[in-house]
Amino acid sequence: MKKITLIAFVLFIGILSSKAQVKVSPGLRGGLNISTLTNIDYNESKSDFYVGGLVNIKFNKFFSLQPEITYSRQGDKGREYLENSNQYRYVNYELNYITLGAVAKFNFNGGGFHVLAGPSLDLKIDDNYINTKPEDYDLSIVGGIGYTLPNGLTFEARIKQGLVDIYGYDGFDNDYYYEDVILNQVFQIGISYTFKTK
Repeated sequence: MKKITLIAFVLFIGILSSKAQVKVSPGLRGGLNISTLTNIDYNESKSDFYVGGLVNIKFNKFFSLQPEITYSRQGDKGREYLENSNQYRYVNYELNYITLGAVAKFNFNGGGFHVLAGPSLDLKIDDNYINTKPEDYDLSIVGGIGYTLPNGLTFEARIKQGLVDIYGYDGFDNDYYYEDVILNQVFQIGISYTFKTK
């Protein structure tokens, strides 16, 4: 019984000391989106922006977890043919999301340079599609690299890959077979700032 009490006490002290090392810092993030949709002929990527907030939970100098909420403007440039003509123009197709994500950040040697990865749930808030109705959500995987300065300013580059077919094709539609899924794909360059907390 004494051994169990001693082990429980040691574990309790360990948990308290580990919690004392955890630092929680809120922050803001924003930057440039270069987005496209996969498996669409003759489309082009489009540039837009993202902006949001974060909470950086730093467990030690090597690892932190960062929940994020972001407004992300995505989509692509697609061809729109003019009426009764072979002429076309490129149109910005909008897919705008509120994204709820969490990235794990791994700092090399406890310094400013880090790699990051994590999932996100993207909830569509609007689009400008006329002939189709994109799915109302997406699941994404995010990966990237970054560098954090001592003052809390961070520079990052990320790739965000959607996992849900945004048109929800299930095989045949009007005698046409959709063989390839259409996925969101976004390259992000941005900055963030975490506020120092005591």
